[in-house]
Amino acid sequence: MDKNRCGWCKGDKLYEAYHDHEWGVPVKDDDLLFEFLVLETFQAGLSWITILKRRENFRVAFDHFDYQKIAIYPESKILALLQDEGIIRNKLKVRATVTNAQAYLNIQKEFGSFSNYIWAFVNNEPIINEVIHYKEAPANTPISDAISKDLKKRGFKFVGSTIIYAFMQATGMVNDHQLDCFRYHQV
Repeated sequence: MDKNRCGWCKGDKLYEAYHDHEWGVPVKDDDLLFEFLVLETFQAGLSWITILKRRENFRVAFDHFDYQKIAIYPESKILALLQDEGIIRNKLKVRATVTNAQAYLNIQKEFGSFSNYIWAFVNNEPIINEVIHYKEAPANTPISDAISKDLKKRGFKFVGSTIIYAFMQATGMVNDHQLDCFRYHQV
């Protein structure tokens, strides 16, 4: 018997596995938070499945999302990434990833961890929504607006409110699983 899932992931095994095991699970690990931030940056203007299918390519291309390495990428590495057909070869997004890694390190210095910084926006507890149909979930909220504004002030790129809200959903800062989804009460 099939499990009842959120409508956005039904019918694609990769999407379903991501939904069943990752989406909406609270993430407090700085390494994984940075990975999601990078993936959401590249997702801007594209479908999430496009990014999900290339996730492992991104992992290899960006040194397993090691923000300490990424923060000091030389121009030669950036140019090599722009030739890598396994990832999205968007010059602005690739350069934004390097800039964001640098800003990420600054936040860690200031707050002790990126997790401390980002989770403070939701008082260290996931926001539990009551989504009946996935298309009813918001694209952004006043909290994602505030996070976006603060990240931009700190030098981050490609962190608009919609991208940040998707990041919040992915990392469990908000639970937007549909009420009838088997994961709603599990995350």
